[in-house]
Amino acid sequence: MRTLARFVTKYYKTIMIAWIALFIAMAIMAIRLPGLLAGDGFRMDAEHEEVMKIASEKFDLPAETMFVVFDKVHDETIASTLADIEKLNLASEVVSPLENDEQYTKDVSYALLHFEKNDRDMSKVVTDIRKAIGDKKGIVLTGQSAITKDINSASQRDLMKAEAIGLPIAIIVLLFAFGSLMASMVPLIVGVATVISTFGVLALVGGQMDLAIFVLNIVPMLGLALSIDFSLLFISRYREERLKSDVLEAVATTIRTAGRSVIFSAFCVFIGLGAMFIIKVEIFQNIALGGMIVVGMAVLSSVTLLPSILILLGDRLNNGRILKVKENGSDRWRQFANAVIKRPVLITIAALVLLGIALIPVKNMDLTIPQIDSLPASYDTRASYELMDDKFGLGKRSNVYMIAERDGGWSDAEGLKAMKALEKDLSDDPLVDKLTTIFTASGVVSPEEWEQAAQVPEMKAQLEPLLESFVKDDQLLIPITLKAKGTSEEAQQWVRDWSEQTEWNLLIGGQAKFNQEIFDEIFGNIVSVLAIILVSTFIILMIAFRSVLIPLKAILMNIVGLSATFGILVYIFQYGHFGMHPGTIALIIPILVFSLVFGLSMDYEVFLISRMQEEYANTFDNDHSTVEGLATTSKIITSAALIMIVLTGAFAFTDVMPVKQIGVGIAIAVAIDATIIRLLLVPSLMKLFGKWNWWMPFRKGPYKAGNWH
Repeated sequence: MRTLARFVTKYYKTIMIAWIALFIAMAIMAIRLPGLLAGDGFRMDAEHEEVMKIASEKFDLPAETMFVVFDKVHDETIASTLADIEKLNLASEVVSPLENDEQYTKDVSYALLHFEKNDRDMSKVVTDIRKAIGDKKGIVLTGQSAITKDINSASQRDLMKAEAIGLPIAIIVLLFAFGSLMASMVPLIVGVATVISTFGVLALVGGQMDLAIFVLNIVPMLGLALSIDFSLLFISRYREERLKSDVLEAVATTIRTAGRSVIFSAFCVFIGLGAMFIIKVEIFQNIALGGMIVVGMAVLSSVTLLPSILILLGDRLNNGRILKVKENGSDRWRQFANAVIKRPVLITIAALVLLGIALIPVKNMDLTIPQIDSLPASYDTRASYELMDDKFGLGKRSNVYMIAERDGGWSDAEGLKAMKALEKDLSDDPLVDKLTTIFTASGVVSPEEWEQAAQVPEMKAQLEPLLESFVKDDQLLIPITLKAKGTSEEAQQWVRDWSEQTEWNLLIGGQAKFNQEIFDEIFGNIVSVLAIILVSTFIILMIAFRSVLIPLKAILMNIVGLSATFGILVYIFQYGHFGMHPGTIALIIPILVFSLVFGLSMDYEVFLISRMQEEYANTFDNDHSTVEGLATTSKIITSAALIMIVLTGAFAFTDVMPVKQIGVGIAIAVAIDATIIRLLLVPSLMKLFGKWNWWMPFRKGPYKAGNWH
């Protein structure tokens, strides 16, 4: 850190010029980012993807289907609208409700727009079709690409809304912390530089890999909060040092001290983010990548850009003083700390009871993959899809596509018999509503009748194209409709069971398989993710504090606090309180909030315990070190936590549900950590465990057992 401090203080002007050039270049790149984002990130390279690719490329099934929903629209308008869409030559097939009774009622009807797999920009396709529809009342385009486009638009709008709410409040918090307008604006400058630079890097990455829409919200949420937190710690230490030395020396000392804390804190967050790479689902990979980039940029800006700005400003950092900040504002915190350690048992019990009550709803948590409900109810895309779903009962059933492979193919006599046997097994399954094979499609009952009919030239001419539509080489396609929603556990278990059939090499795709793969991937790796985070954090804290008990307490308190957070999320979003409609919790929330907040909370833990450790090393008085550590750090911890709560909690006022849940989840978790855990449980438990807080086996030096006082 000394080398870094010398470099920054010597070349601060060059560093400023480099950051300005980087900011301009990345800002230009960042403009492209929203256009590169596609999908909700819930995809993985697995069996479902393989089956849908085979079905599209070999069996000519549409790669995507969108819907045009007609609500109280005359037949003539339906026909003319679909004619206008067909003229665009975008869809490979348009299936009109006027030609299919299953898609038609007098009030509500829907058309199918099938698209082949190609390199078309589906966002532009949606725009062109919507232009063709115009402003005709009761006609709405919906489906995957239309929903994705609207979520992208909503995410961009949500980001602006959250920033408009969060940033002004963050400035007020910084004013109370620093007193001057100039000092309060510097962290925001660093935060904006961090986020824009990260967006630029992600735009470069987006050309090489798929990025989920939610990256647009997660990155600035995390980047602004971390950058401002780091800046708050850095500037506070710099102002202390400035009272004792000149600007350059104060900055150098701050880099060596607060800069080290920033790097350590970032490393803790890195662990949580990096652990998510184990889960091979796109959204976790995206958030892990985007999060690690923004954390890296936050560290880089905090130890290079921020000190360069401080050197350039000098004492002008205090310009625009609005509030008088007490230099010795720790007396009240010292009184509070003394009050806490006088009643450690009572306060510990009270804190655990509060957290226990909040934890109760966790047992009812209902996790689902975000779909159409990610969009606000006000969007026509969602309303029309739900109307179509409700009117035609599409959601009560689900389609799966089975591809069976057989050595020797399916076209000979033995292959036809095997096909019929597989058809019978599937038909006998109680969850199968219907399926389509060459026998059900042709009306031919048995393999023997098929072979006989194939001997007649006229029949052969009809049967061969049908056979070719279901059989390609050694592969047989069987479309199946299940009597269960694709999101149900019943449907997911069905595809698990059938995937284990071994007589033929069976591959299954469809919504049920998609959900099963995502759930199994997450729950199959969650233990590994948690183990990496917990074990790594324990080792790091044990080395940092030279203690076994302190890391254990920190980890257990974090687990309890996060569990209480999830209980509150269930109470708000699932039970439907505080103006929310009852719903479900997005599948990504527990892992994402745990991974992020576990690392973030260690920031406060390290800052608090480090000060206690410093006092204990000087006095060997556990009570004194606990009180002094809490008194001297509580103001900055509270300010940092409040900024984090404001910047993430502002997303509570946004409309895209998973983003709302992530923002609220992080804000609640940080609030619990900074109050109940950090101000009540930590000092209470430090008092209760006394000298055992600092026990470390095989320790040498002043902490060893024989030297305890």
